[in-house]
Parts: sequence; structure tokens; C-alpha cells
Amino acid sequence: MNNNYVIFTITVFTGFFAIMNPIANTPIFMGLVEGKDETTKKQIAKKSTLTAFIIVVSFIILGKYIFQLFGITIPSFKITGGILIFYVGLGMLRSHRSGINSQAEIDQDESIAISPLAIPVLAGPGTIVTAMNSVTNANYIHIAIVIATFGVIVYLTYIAFTLSDKIVKIFGMNLITVIAKLMGLILSIMGTGMVISGIKLAFNLK
Repeated sequence: MNNNYVIFTITVFTGFFAIMNPIANTPIFMGLVEGKDETTKKQIAKKSTLTAFIIVVSFIILGKYIFQLFGITIPSFKITGGILIFYVGLGMLRSHRSGINSQAEIDQDESIAISPLAIPVLAGPGTIVTAMNSVTNANYIHIAIVIATFGVIVYLTYIAFTLSDKIVKIFGMNLITVIAKLMGLILSIMGTGMVISGIKLAFNLK
């Protein structure tokens, strides 16, 4: 594989892993499925991750058309998206999930697999922005890499959800909190980079 594609894959994987953070999301999953049997937990885990995958892949594939439809420019998207991702990362650094990805109050008549798990915990604006930013000016190979990489992250999330009890016992809440903060730092740095990239594109700077 071309070295550029390898670097691109690693960058995309890091971005998705930081924004979705399968390990740090396990306590949220545990809180939502508390008291349910193992079969129901697996069904919720499967439905939430599959729904998140479909939503994000739809934005990856239709991203360019969405840009054209609403007249969104790449510089404006990068700047706004960078600010959004920075805000998510800052919320994680401050030991609370930002309102963008926060757990909404659960309507008992609504499937928790769809909301709040799939939306906005997994496929929130931060995840969608990360995905669409990865395919701006991208060729078909880049798009395929982004979809495949996101698929891997979704599968890891599914595994983390199904093994959530064991993960919390192994890592402990303190270590999970530390991991979440590290991911928050990475996201904040990535967000800053997107803003800088957007400004350079807007003003034709090198």
C-alpha cells in the first residue's frame, strides 16, 4: 500500500477512535442497559452500532452533494468543524461530555439503541464532522479507506459494549477517565489543526 494511504488510514483511525472512544463510552452503555438481560444488551449494542454506521457512511458518501446543496465551502466547513471538534475535546478534558455528544433524557417509548446511543453518543455531530473532513477533496480510494476504518471502529465499539462489564472491571473507572482525557486532548489538537487548515485555504496561505 502507498505510504500516503497508510498515513491517511492511521490519521483517520486516530480521529474516529478519539471521537467515538469505545472504552470511555462503555460506562454510558452500562448505565442505559442496567437491569437488562445479556441477550437484550447484545441486541441494543448491535442495533446502536449498526445505526451509527449507516448514518455516518451516508454522510461520507453524500458529503459532497450536501456541500453543493447548501453552498458550503471547504474552508468554512473546516473552520466550523474544527471549532466543533475542539469544543468536544475540551468537554472531555474538563471531565464531562459536551452537549454535542451528551446523553439526552431518554423517552421510555423510544428505543435507547437509536437515541441516545446511536444518536448522539456514537453518530453525533463530532463524528460526522470528522468523517466528512476526511473525505473533502478525496478520491474513491480515500473514501473506501474512511468507510472501512469507520467500520473497524464501529466493530470495536460493539465488542466494547458487549464486554462492558469486564472492561470496567479490568480498567477501572479512574483509568477510563484518564483515557477519555487523553482522547479529549487529541481531539482538541485535531480541531485546532482543522481551523488552521481552513484559514489557510480561505486566504490562500501556505
